[in-house]
Amino acid sequence: MKKYVLFLCCCITFLAGAQNELSLKYSLMPWPKEINENSEKFLIHEDLTLSINAEDTGRVYGKAVTFLRRLADRSGVFIKEGLPVLGKKGSIQISFDTVSNLTVNEDESYFLYIDEKGVQIKAITDVGAMHGLETLLQLVQKNELNYFFPGVVIKDAPRFVWRGLMIDVARHFQPLAVIKRNLDAMASVKLNVFHWHLTDDQGFRVASKVYPKLQKLASDGQFYTHEQLKEVVAYAANLGIRVVPEFDVPGHASALLAAYPELGSKEGYNHSIERFAGVFNPTLNPIKDGTYEFLNTLFTEITPLFPDVYFHIGGDENEGKHWDESKEIQAFKIANNLKSNHDLQTYFNIRLEKILNNLGKKLMGWDEIMTPNMPTTAVIHSWRGPQEGMLEGGTLIAAAKAGYQTVLSNGYYIDRMLPVAHHYATDPIGNSKLTKEERALILGGEATMWSELVTPQTIDSRIWPRTAAIAERFWSPKEVNDVENMKLRLRAVSARLEALGITHIKNRDLLLRNMSDYKEISSLKVLSNICEPLKVYSRNKGGTEYSSFSPLTLFADACVVDAEDAVGFKKAVVFLSKDRTKSNLGAVLAYLEIWSENDRNFNKISNTPKLALLKPLSKNLSELASFLITAFKKKSISSKEYAKALINIEIISKPFMDTEVAIAVPLNNLIMYCQEHFLSE
Repeated sequence: MKKYVLFLCCCITFLAGAQNELSLKYSLMPWPKEINENSEKFLIHEDLTLSINAEDTGRVYGKAVTFLRRLADRSGVFIKEGLPVLGKKGSIQISFDTVSNLTVNEDESYFLYIDEKGVQIKAITDVGAMHGLETLLQLVQKNELNYFFPGVVIKDAPRFVWRGLMIDVARHFQPLAVIKRNLDAMASVKLNVFHWHLTDDQGFRVASKVYPKLQKLASDGQFYTHEQLKEVVAYAANLGIRVVPEFDVPGHASALLAAYPELGSKEGYNHSIERFAGVFNPTLNPIKDGTYEFLNTLFTEITPLFPDVYFHIGGDENEGKHWDESKEIQAFKIANNLKSNHDLQTYFNIRLEKILNNLGKKLMGWDEIMTPNMPTTAVIHSWRGPQEGMLEGGTLIAAAKAGYQTVLSNGYYIDRMLPVAHHYATDPIGNSKLTKEERALILGGEATMWSELVTPQTIDSRIWPRTAAIAERFWSPKEVNDVENMKLRLRAVSARLEALGITHIKNRDLLLRNMSDYKEISSLKVLSNICEPLKVYSRNKGGTEYSSFSPLTLFADACVVDAEDAVGFKKAVVFLSKDRTKSNLGAVLAYLEIWSENDRNFNKISNTPKLALLKPLSKNLSELASFLITAFKKKSISSKEYAKALINIEIISKPFMDTEVAIAVPLNNLIMYCQEHFLSE
């Protein structure tokens, strides 16, 4: 028995090693469940054809047409057949059994086989076949003469059934073009749920025919018509993506109450659309029958536009201050033995769930709705970490153990501007001990893009490419968790996302040109490559620095998480600290020389108010870089030079225009090294 266990462990180790080698070779994301190589390859040539073997080609036909277009663009090959062939076998053969109904119970697995004769994609559902096509496109390789598909065998299936992206369109409205291009990107990394946060304090973004004041008084004229909502739902469905709408109640209701103040909890309150971010007091009145009549009528109108069974009611961050200030509401609580505002909100949620159930919908809400009296028929969306007295794993695990279906977003708040490694290290289940039944209740997770600080110009750079790594967390086996390997693959994925239409790379130059009044921007790119937006909402502390109409075309908006040169420089300094070879020193000096010269170019364009606050960064960075170059070359520094370097690093370590200089720590480490080794007495 012991010999068998040892043999099995050796096999697992060998397979893990082989997979790691392949992940260095192929930039697949998410990484498939099982992949093996053969020695063959299939050349991409002009006579390549694609066939679909199914009674109903359904959404796969459109996906195949798009695939051929993208393949031609990627390879430069003039493919003669631009459409799937009918009635014969193609070079790429697709077969599947059924058309998916797009529910959490659908099979999304696929089998992909490539040899010198061609490609076979087999799946149970059309959505599985579409996933296979995305993987095939990611597999494109090249040599000096040809583009080709490498010989591989892939058996793949997702780890979680719910793999989502939430986009908030209430704080800053996002046009259909933004939504559609992000749906395309979602499909490319096998995400399958678009959570559409449609209402909040800053705007109600859905037109209503029965309550027209919602678009007239609660949206600033920025809303989606019924036809547009249907268009997005259909577009998503053709990509194999479900759409789950969110109408946030009873809190986050300032915009709704600006249109219909009679539904509010505080008499005589001057309701208006909020212009800043934060948590506000206006709340729907939970003791008025008119509140439920309004919601029943509204949801009766709206729910047919969204065929998915899940309907998100928000339910978060209601502090109940207007409830506390209402004598009528307090009397109602006493009369109905509701001891707290949590109990009162549960009363509201239960009534709302009955409304939605009658409309064929399943209520979903943020984890505040999980109270002792809330029926387990609700779905808990976990956004908070462990609370006092709670089991390890936070509200997600607590919900599953209490019998609720649940989805995780804690750890995947991409608007917090945390590095990709942080999100990638967050496993939806972690090391929690679960029964088979409890595990089945954990549907998956969602990345959340709250939009207080994004516009259509910048939202892509906040979602991508980090969300591709999060998508891997939701799809791939738990054991696929090597951060450095993920980062290598993510570079290629990021470039492919731009080719797909995502603007996260190209729009940075647009913002920098705007800052420089359309002058040469190379010096600004150098600075943006070492600066990152302030993290965890400190850029807009308290929600008061930026309002709905504040400029979001600033330096911080052009900077991104995991600033490219900052990442490279940190690694170079680490290597130098471990081994002071000529090559390691050369890598560090290469960065320092760029920064040393940069201030000269910056001064040519810095005579604009939008760049004034960057002058100290540019000046002190160049001075410090020059000092370090000289120190390492001469291996000697004076006390005066050292003192000046300390002033430089002190200035650089402070925020500039809502960004932090991501190289401040390694620069300081170099200064300390110079002080220890080169300072003359």
